[in-house]
Amino acid sequence: MESVTKRTSSAIDELGRQSEPAVLILTSLASGSKHGYALAKDIKSFAGVDLGPGTLYGAITRLEERGLIVPAPSEERRQPYVITPSGRAALESAVRDMRALADEGTRRLRLRTLNQQPQSRPIVTGVAP
Repeated sequence: MESVTKRTSSAIDELGRQSEPAVLILTSLASGSKHGYALAKDIKSFAGVDLGPGTLYGAITRLEERGLIVPAPSEERRQPYVITPSGRAALESAVRDMRALADEGTRRLRLRTLNQQPQSRPIVTGVAP
């Protein structure tokens, strides 16, 4: 289990947990540039999370300071942002870490993967369990 801990520490330190605004914003920007309101709407649609303006713009500022996103050229009133190569690499690392954690949780819970079909159980009538 130590290898999972080592793998996740760097991405978690950089971006936070999967429900953290930074991860949600980078995930949204991975599909193209968006301004703040479009980011909030997209995040609500794919994650079911409402980011308030203070949380959203605070996270945008921190991501920009880290060089993970940059403002995109625009002549509109709203400022769009794009993910940088460093931001994409950080998101890819976070996604790999989340996948490793999900896989470990699945293994420990002995859950079936989506590709496995449920095993049928014989139906026996007239026998008490």
